[in-house]
Amino acid sequence: MQQAARWYARLNGEADDADTRQAWQTWLAEDDRHRSAWAYVERVSQRFQALQPGSDLHAQTLRQAGQQLRSRRQHLRTLALLLGAPVLGWLSWRHTALPERLSVWRADHRNASRVLALRLGDGSQAWLNSDSALNETFTTDLRHLALLRGEVLIDTARDPRPFIVETEQGRLRALGTRFSVRLRDGATQLSVFQGAVEIRPHDGGVHVVQAGEQSLFDRRSILDSGPAQALREGWSHGLLQASDTRLEELIAELAPHIRGHLGVAPEIADLRVMGTYPLHDPQQTLDMLASALPIRIARPLPWWTTLEAR
Repeated sequence: MQQAARWYARLNGEADDADTRQAWQTWLAEDDRHRSAWAYVERVSQRFQALQPGSDLHAQTLRQAGQQLRSRRQHLRTLALLLGAPVLGWLSWRHTALPERLSVWRADHRNASRVLALRLGDGSQAWLNSDSALNETFTTDLRHLALLRGEVLIDTARDPRPFIVETEQGRLRALGTRFSVRLRDGATQLSVFQGAVEIRPHDGGVHVVQAGEQSLFDRRSILDSGPAQALREGWSHGLLQASDTRLEELIAELAPHIRGHLGVAPEIADLRVMGTYPLHDPQQTLDMLASALPIRIARPLPWWTTLEAR
């Protein structure tokens, strides 16, 4: 990914150099991962308009992306001929993640780069983390939330109706409590700060998590359990709290709050971090980390930031 960003910066400065363009094309052809990384960099660049729309490089990268997309579509058409049209539809739907995009776009509550405080229909308090989406359905018999993306912290109000939070992996029933629910890599993470929460994976049994505990689960079972992390509650107050936390994990928490790409070089990913950092000022947080750890902030493009070894 960092190589792709550096190529983009180089092409931006040497767009008319034939040797540079040829070297870039060679790099693209070497590995599918290079092409994927380039496509990602281009998506980010278009979002933040780092280049003028009429520039030669902008047009060139758009053409390159179009060629890749046409090639991918040709592969899908070939598969359809071999396996049937339904396969093409399924592959296209799954590849674009369109169902998720549509559901997030239509969510009752969603946000991009800030923490959103909510008062739910029953008087419960909720905080929606950056890059998150939530649906709210309260009836006379049930209080139901569906977390579609990201993370939510909930402080439930007293009410005789069951309070349910549903994710792709299962259902959580609050037992008079304050808790957070976070989606991560095909699993759901529950952290309980007051009371208790009942976990019911869609294809598994029931498990109760008490105050001060957290659990990670998929559709079938509990994957991991341990003490609840302050990190999972602090973000609602605009704080990024680290207690012997891996640098890569901390930066993953900060990334949704910054415009553009934020990453960590593999050689420093396991550095341990302590302290409290401001979520509302990501640059200050990066500067604090750079002063406390043997790292430096690399920014080859205005919207592309990577932490590297100093």
